[in-house]
Amino acid sequence: MASYKRFEDLPIWQEARDFSKKVFWATKEGDFAKEFRLCSQIRASSGSIMDNIAEGFERNGNGEFKQFLYVAKGSCGESRSQLYRAFDYGFLPEDKVDALKLQSEEISKSISSFIDYLQTSDIKGAKFKSSDTPNKP
Repeated sequence: MASYKRFEDLPIWQEARDFSKKVFWATKEGDFAKEFRLCSQIRASSGSIMDNIAEGFERNGNGEFKQFLYVAKGSCGESRSQLYRAFDYGFLPEDKVDALKLQSEEISKSISSFIDYLQTSDIKGAKFKSSDTPNKP
């Protein structure tokens, strides 16, 4: 697996960003935009996926990163559940919902695979690297 220096370079973050954009634009259409609570919830949960990947990456340690990845994965499920509601309430057509659900399932699988990789990786994160100079308070 490649070594990533920035969260923006992570394929899972890039895919989560794309998903969040698609959800945002889908919620601007028709009556969905007027349904403030559900619209706000699905925008927040879809954005939470990319935000938690970024925040976990910036923690510089695998343990914390995995925790944030689990939260991101949970946000994938939350977004997918909200897509069902959007369809059931007639806010989104079935083809759009199906495409977004599929994308969220793929993101969830990718997050799981990345968590599995981190579980077995010898790389522990930047904060665990040894250096010649001790950290000063």
